[in-house]
Amino acid sequence: MLLSTPEIVSAPQNLLPAAGSGSAPLPALLPEDPLYRTAQAANEYLRASRASSTRRAYEADWRDFSAWCQGHSLEALPATPASIALYLSDLAQRGRKVATITRRLTSINIVHKRAGLTSPSQNQPLIAETLQGIRRTLGTRQQVKQPVDLELLKRAIAHAQGTLAASRDRALLLVGFAGGMRRSELAALRVENLTWHKRGITIFLPTSKTDQEQQGREVELPLGSQPNGTPLSALTCPVRALEQWMKQASIKTGPVFRRVTHAQTIGGGLDPRSIGEIVKRMLRQAGLSEQELKRYGAHSLRAGFATEAYRNGASELAIMRQTGHKSSAMVRRYIRTDKADRMAAASKLGL
Repeated sequence: MLLSTPEIVSAPQNLLPAAGSGSAPLPALLPEDPLYRTAQAANEYLRASRASSTRRAYEADWRDFSAWCQGHSLEALPATPASIALYLSDLAQRGRKVATITRRLTSINIVHKRAGLTSPSQNQPLIAETLQGIRRTLGTRQQVKQPVDLELLKRAIAHAQGTLAASRDRALLLVGFAGGMRRSELAALRVENLTWHKRGITIFLPTSKTDQEQQGREVELPLGSQPNGTPLSALTCPVRALEQWMKQASIKTGPVFRRVTHAQTIGGGLDPRSIGEIVKRMLRQAGLSEQELKRYGAHSLRAGFATEAYRNGASELAIMRQTGHKSSAMVRRYIRTDKADRMAAASKLGL
């Protein structure tokens, strides 16, 4: 018999606890209660402990698990270790990635904790061994996007189409590449975040994926070395390309990268998904096939920065300061020179 789901399951806004918290949700208070406003503020702080994208992912995970349990006449809350092991195995059989399966388990544990229940994974070898078996069978290596190297970047810029759209797209690619920026950071970029100076532009990012406490960080865009007469189709200077776009579009405040209509009018700011689509379109125009395009995305700009900077002698620390990575291990995942490095090492054998 299925249990009725408690309020925590049907109220996504209460799904996520503060980091490290295993306590039950705060009690509901009436408006006349002296602590009513304080409780509302506390709930807001609880929600702010996780990024909105993380909350959405966890909430979607829980809905999926609940629906799966209902379809198999199993209880979702509390769930038994056997039910969870079966669910994880079903996800693996349906081709879900190891990272996705692991996150689903995390979501299940979080909902149980928020309901005042013991985490179903705690001291449960059945779940731990099932997940370990999935990891060993499917492997844990994540698919990574190919980096956009300098030559491909130049081809994409040369084939940019349109007037305003081409100006925006060139600036978008060059800023994303030179800044080693994520698509979410490009979408959130505002004029107020730009400081222009004689050496280029300093971008202040108020928040980013790995900066959940919003301390902010700075990214530098240096002036390029091309002469002033360089045509726009060959211009690789991110500063001049950005200046050209903002002048053409008369952008003086608000979002930097915006929609351009077919009538060549300027709309609102781009969202992260649109930026990914623009990158793909420009690479397609540069001559990549549909099969090749599957290996590229907006993250290819960030990976391209790390790879090209490393190839040209930049230290891992210098790259980390630009990209905001917290460890050398993380930045190494972006530097796609492994094959060249292995060939260089093997060539020293004298065979």
